[in-house]
Amino acid sequence: MKEINQYRAVAPKKVLFLITKATWGGAQRYVFDLATHLPKDEFEPVVAYGVPGKLSDDLKRAGVYTHEIPALGRDVAIISDIKSLLQIIRCIKKVRPDVLHVNSSKAAALGALAGRLCGVQRIIFTVHGWPFKEDRNFFARKLIHFISWFTAFLSHATIVVSKADEKIGRHMPFPKKKIHYISLGIEMLTFLSREAAADSLAITTDVPRIVTIGELTKNKGHRNAIDAIAELKDRHIPCTYYIIGDGELREELEEYALEKGVEARIVFCGFIENASRLLKAFDVFVLPSIKEGTPYVLIEAEIAGLPIVATNVIDTFWTESGIVTLVPVVSTSLLAQAIERAIEQPIDTTVQPFSTLDKMLKKTIDFY
Repeated sequence: MKEINQYRAVAPKKVLFLITKATWGGAQRYVFDLATHLPKDEFEPVVAYGVPGKLSDDLKRAGVYTHEIPALGRDVAIISDIKSLLQIIRCIKKVRPDVLHVNSSKAAALGALAGRLCGVQRIIFTVHGWPFKEDRNFFARKLIHFISWFTAFLSHATIVVSKADEKIGRHMPFPKKKIHYISLGIEMLTFLSREAAADSLAITTDVPRIVTIGELTKNKGHRNAIDAIAELKDRHIPCTYYIIGDGELREELEEYALEKGVEARIVFCGFIENASRLLKAFDVFVLPSIKEGTPYVLIEAEIAGLPIVATNVIDTFWTESGIVTLVPVVSTSLLAQAIERAIEQPIDTTVQPFSTLDKMLKKTIDFY
């Protein structure tokens, strides 16, 4: 009997990923990469979410089991949050995970609490940018800071994807020893040639092309970038700004471009699948974010060899490559000046990714 037990197959660990919105962005790509690349003989992934979208569709096509939690939405609302907590508890009791990996601030807080109440053995919390860094009033930031601290306190390990967020986490009493930095990793990229990428976007202009890729939400800072384009227009600097992505603010941003008189200089491309393959069509990449962890697209733009102008919400080590210029979040003028310099002084270099998906996966699995 002992010999039989010795060779009996060990059941794979169940890993339940929890995220608020199953649309598409950095946090969703992170969950997808982990859920679809975990060794199948060791792990059985399940992904639970509140708002369905591209992530949930892609996971189903990839054969990953998903579980919708209807009450789980991004906005804070007491009644729906209580319903969300109860639904998450029911999900955990149904799935019976060995590991609960929570992502995005609201799902993470409710999920970590539910995980503790259900006695989950391992709760992992990944921070995709501390939410209290968002542009909110004093009391809202303090409340969100407490919720973030409480989530980290409840978790057995907290993963951050930026060194700046690691530094913040290390100052949190009690959870600070549970904060761990794991850089984002990506698979090998292939880019279309400049001509092919431009053709696929129907670009015919010869003026410098600026691009931002990201969901159209307040945190991504598109209004500041539009202001910078307006300033470049006033200074008679020719350029066209391409915004790739979709989201809740699209109509508002289109109206704002019209208000600033730069509608002819801005192209709203909408969501494009695997948009990074088109990066070589452009001359400058702009990241105007108000709040970030480490965005995948920043890594991809660097690998593509584009000059990058970004706000100083990202880690300062990005400037070591020589192709990234950081500017303050609040300064539209400095953003415009940095874009102008990037247009006038193009570079010809390619920087390799600082981490592969395999490395990120291995380091993450170590916490499971």
